[in-house]
Amino acid sequence: MDAALQSLAAKITQAAARGRPLRIRGGGTKDFYGQQLHGELLDVRPLTGVLAYEPTELVVTVRAGTRLRALQALLAESGQYLPFEPPRFGVAATVGGAVAAGLSGPARASVGAARDFVLGAQLLNGRGELLNFGGQVMKNVAGYDISRLLAGALGTLGVITQLSLKVLPVAPAEATLGFELSETSARQQLNRWGGQPLPLNASAWADGQLLVRLRGAHAAVASACKLMGGQLLEAQRAPRQWDSLRDQTLPFFRLAPGEALWRVSVPDTATPLNLGPTLIEWHGAQRWLRLPPDAAPRVREAAARAGGHATLFRGGDGVTPVFTPLTPPLARIHQALKREFDPAGIFCPGRLTPDF
Repeated sequence: MDAALQSLAAKITQAAARGRPLRIRGGGTKDFYGQQLHGELLDVRPLTGVLAYEPTELVVTVRAGTRLRALQALLAESGQYLPFEPPRFGVAATVGGAVAAGLSGPARASVGAARDFVLGAQLLNGRGELLNFGGQVMKNVAGYDISRLLAGALGTLGVITQLSLKVLPVAPAEATLGFELSETSARQQLNRWGGQPLPLNASAWADGQLLVRLRGAHAAVASACKLMGGQLLEAQRAPRQWDSLRDQTLPFFRLAPGEALWRVSVPDTATPLNLGPTLIEWHGAQRWLRLPPDAAPRVREAAARAGGHATLFRGGDGVTPVFTPLTPPLARIHQALKREFDPAGIFCPGRLTPDF
């Protein structure tokens, strides 16, 4: 164990002995996300650097405090990238924070979620022990796949110290098409396209405008453009548009006083929720709404009717639950995992729920 790891382990051991909560933090770009921030700061930024990268193997192993933009630049040199396009929300975003938040970008519905690209992880648990899970290949797990369990846990199970991630080559061709469609028409059209052999990669709808990103072989993208029609966005403008969606810098995400940003996950075939200003991603499966925090009952009821759930993503009041409350059986599983990894309950208490 090197000096940086030893320092973190010592702080964890001391905190556990005293029952003192710790707040794990990398770049701090996702401090807004979750129920509450509580505890003494545990900074993981000293854990930086790429430990192993072999482009032909499509795997990179990196320390958790490494900045996302540094990793992305390294991958780009070999014509590769992180397919789940983790939202950054700022230049200080780290790899560990991206996985701990478990958030995925515009291509989620086509390529998979953040957890799908986590092959292995190293973790400091609540006893200060250094644990290793998974590895550097896809099929190496027996029993619980703990490395992927850490994706979206928001640091409540331990301190992620390093990660092995699957990467992919950048597609040879890319194009973004624009269409003027209502919400219902856009959803129906996306469902029709989804049943055809088209290189759909991402989609976004807001204010009567549908954007669809195509990625794949040159011939496949060119053929799809002819078949689908629409207005081709300029090659310089399109990447900026998708980055703005990924990092929530589009005008839609500017909240007025008293507004909150709700994230609703539903089947892509679900009909419009008709609750307020809406932006739709993931071919209909992710819907962003601007509504007050006290709209929680009707937002969650509408999401449940559609077969999904709702998250109070930004602008919470500190009282309204950020995440949809768990059913008793699921809550017991979460609590048992928490006790196993963090017996003293010191890691990010109250970040996921008021209870743990």
